[in-house]
Amino acid sequence: MATILLLSGPNLNLLGERDPEQYGATTLDELVAIAAEAAAKRGHDVEHLQSNHEGALVDAIHSARGRCAAIVFNPGAFSHYAYALTDALATYDGVKIEVHLSNPYAREAWRRHSVISPVVDGTIAGLRAAGYRLAVEAAATLLEERA
Repeated sequence: MATILLLSGPNLNLLGERDPEQYGATTLDELVAIAAEAAAKRGHDVEHLQSNHEGALVDAIHSARGRCAAIVFNPGAFSHYAYALTDALATYDGVKIEVHLSNPYAREAWRRHSVISPVVDGTIAGLRAAGYRLAVEAAATLLEERA
């Protein structure tokens, strides 16, 4: 059994209330439950952290080194400019999956560039809650391939 760290960036604590037309009506707690269920089906567990603070997310990535086998990360708006998160992820040698509820490429121009994408194994976007299940399944598949 491996631990998959699920990281949730800024404003994701407001899911279910914040712009449901864009992000859906699923709450963050429900997304964590979806991820945990998907991980359990593959023999893994999920540890979750949500923070509106970039430094807390950097610390969580550092803490995952040597402890967690994978990181599934929805960096929210940090995707577009948080190079400290990019640098932290680059030092993490486990599986890394970026996930977004909405499709950044179908939104404002400033959302169409991710500084996170170049340092992760893959990105899942636009599939709302299903994306969390798929991100965990992708992480588990990559873990199996690397074993």
